[in-house]
Amino acid sequence: MHAADNHDLIRVQGARVNNLRDISVELPKRRLTVFTGVSGSGKSSLVFGTIAAESRRLIDETYSTFVQVFMPNLPRPDVDVLEGLTTAILVDQERLGANRRSTLGTVTDANAMLRSLFSRLGKPYIGGPTAFSFNIPTTRASGVMTGPKGEKKIVQDAVYLGGMCAECEGRGTISDLDLSVIIDESKSLADGAILVPGYTADGWMVATFIASGFFDPRKPIKDYSEKERRDLLYKQTTKIKAKGINVSYDGLIPKIRKSMFSKDVDSLQPHIKAFVERAAVFKTCPACDGSRLNEAARSSKINGLGIADVCALQVTDAAEWLRGIDDKGVAPLVDNLRHLFDSFVEIGLGYLSLDRPSGTLSGGEAQRTKMVRHIGSALTDVTYVFDEPTVGLHPHDIQRMNNLLLELRDKGNTVLVVEHKPETIVIADHVVDLGPGAGTGGGTVCFEGTIEGLKASETLTGRHLDHRTPLKDTVRTPTGTLEIRGANSHNLQDVDVDVPLGVLCVVTGVAGSGKSSLVHGSIPAGAGVVSVDQAAIKGSRRSNPATYTGLLEPIRTAFAKANGVKPALFSANSEGACPTCNGNGMIYTELGFMDTVATPCEDCGGKRFQAAVLELRFGGLNIAEVLDLPVAEAHAFFAEGNAKTPAAASILARLQDVGLGYLKLGQPLPSLSGGERQRLKLATHMAEKGGTYVLDEPTSGLHPADVERLLGLLDRLVESGKSVIVIAHHQAVMAHADWIIDLGPGAGHDGGRIVFEGTPADLVAARSTLTGEHLAAYVGS
Repeated sequence: MHAADNHDLIRVQGARVNNLRDISVELPKRRLTVFTGVSGSGKSSLVFGTIAAESRRLIDETYSTFVQVFMPNLPRPDVDVLEGLTTAILVDQERLGANRRSTLGTVTDANAMLRSLFSRLGKPYIGGPTAFSFNIPTTRASGVMTGPKGEKKIVQDAVYLGGMCAECEGRGTISDLDLSVIIDESKSLADGAILVPGYTADGWMVATFIASGFFDPRKPIKDYSEKERRDLLYKQTTKIKAKGINVSYDGLIPKIRKSMFSKDVDSLQPHIKAFVERAAVFKTCPACDGSRLNEAARSSKINGLGIADVCALQVTDAAEWLRGIDDKGVAPLVDNLRHLFDSFVEIGLGYLSLDRPSGTLSGGEAQRTKMVRHIGSALTDVTYVFDEPTVGLHPHDIQRMNNLLLELRDKGNTVLVVEHKPETIVIADHVVDLGPGAGTGGGTVCFEGTIEGLKASETLTGRHLDHRTPLKDTVRTPTGTLEIRGANSHNLQDVDVDVPLGVLCVVTGVAGSGKSSLVHGSIPAGAGVVSVDQAAIKGSRRSNPATYTGLLEPIRTAFAKANGVKPALFSANSEGACPTCNGNGMIYTELGFMDTVATPCEDCGGKRFQAAVLELRFGGLNIAEVLDLPVAEAHAFFAEGNAKTPAAASILARLQDVGLGYLKLGQPLPSLSGGERQRLKLATHMAEKGGTYVLDEPTSGLHPADVERLLGLLDRLVESGKSVIVIAHHQAVMAHADWIIDLGPGAGHDGGRIVFEGTPADLVAARSTLTGEHLAAYVGS
């Protein structure tokens, strides 16, 4: 054997990232290794935080110092030995950028190739590729142009072509405000006609309007003249004298645009954020009809379609249009586009269109979009790292994903996959099971070996690998129905369906069949409806479960009351923060192109609070000790005894209900896994009052053992009188349902229809749909 052939393992020794407990593993190269374990057991810490992070850090070091200055600084993982690393390509679940100019076509380079194609074959010819770009405006210039050698040239009305629609600036929509949400036309200013938060009739915000003299404050708004209405709503800044004082007067609309609508929505207080989301409306741009392009770019066509028409087609139809182009002059370009479209179809995204905004893609769709560029890649001997590639996939689509993972392996690559689905775990060549629990109860290797060995082991994953949730013997009787009639958003085809209330109703179907369009489009979140979608929760290293759930408020109040001081002292983001580290607990030292060094603050010892604050106690503990408690211990602490705080105990009980009893109250949000964040979000929404709960893929990131706990939580919600509607692909959730609504039969325009309504037992017996076939196989019928 050649000496070079001996390096066939990735060796990890003494890994201590996050909750990893000095673990060591040996991973075979050019094989498919799956990492399993309950959510929070340390899988991502080992795969992404240790192996992939060190691979990327070492590659970054090969760039020049000048280039490294502009690159993110990655600290060296806390590990003793890492050997045998290869270049790592990460395909994670992070959402694609939600920039409103970003679409599926722009993030995959499909638009760039289409622009080149239309600039060469489009009739009539209107210009180069930039003439078809909705991110570049058409500009005109006149004056003196200076060349590279100083030569001057007079330019008169030079035109630089771009494809941007001037009306919407390439966004496809224009923003407007819904006046019915802002003012009540039937009332006068003195009676509270302004509905904006903080603008009460007797408040100082409205006093300027009343004292302005531009209109009668006791006259209903609907009786205002055109001038009075314009002065109230749109008048630009002007000086007036009110109550003998010179003040500035702004119309209501420019005033609230500056104070509310120009700010980041997520930074606003909850009640103001809710108002902004109600009042701000986006409508299709009338000039370009939502295509983002100007008239010239829309006028150039190939085989009867313009570039906007092609981008609006679903990818399978765009691929069919492309097959009609036979021109040897653009053959390489057409071949590349055809390969890209075929990759979309192969990965199960053929139902999407290229003009789909990238921010609207689900976590699973975003991850598969990132995979597109790796299909058919000529790279070999690299390490591909996937984070739950089956998330958001119907059981029918999981086999397709498995084939792609095996293809990457068979080309000579090392494939590392973090996964919970048994269908993907069983195809592994090597399995690493972490646990036995989560958080401080995890971080150790429970099993390492083959899939047969895992099944024979007594680990939690091994026991649940062949576990099946049985069909219910009896299902609940609905207490009513929610009628949906003529639903036609996105790909829905005038769907009529009765959604039963008072039961656990599961909406299923292949990815892209119209599930989210039906549920979110027909059951909008509002009065009586609590909607938990797949949007990622945001948070900096200052954020933690206590701040995100609102738990810190009753805790601070209890501490303040017990010690006779202000609540602000017990916040690391306010007056109680250690002045040396500003409440971070760590001192971060930037060393230019070298690693940023993080060291615990010497003054507070990493506890984030001033020494004087740590002297103040409640129930025998100081605030830092309370934030270091796991949820389960904190619940026992606040539920009874001297520290009894019902408001805190109720929040902690919800966190325990969703299986987060091991999580520390002060653990930074960025260190939480995807499954932990999803459940943290669910626990927060459970506090909202509502009769109907709408949950979108609540099993994302959950181990089979955690899914059982989730099913118990859904049962308790239904038994308490709630209606629970779940969009799900997980067979365990389907089997546990009282009623199933199955959409399909396919995705995109091949879906959007109801293909089954009834009980899970009836669906299994009929086996008339893809979902029925897979559910029957799951329950063993």
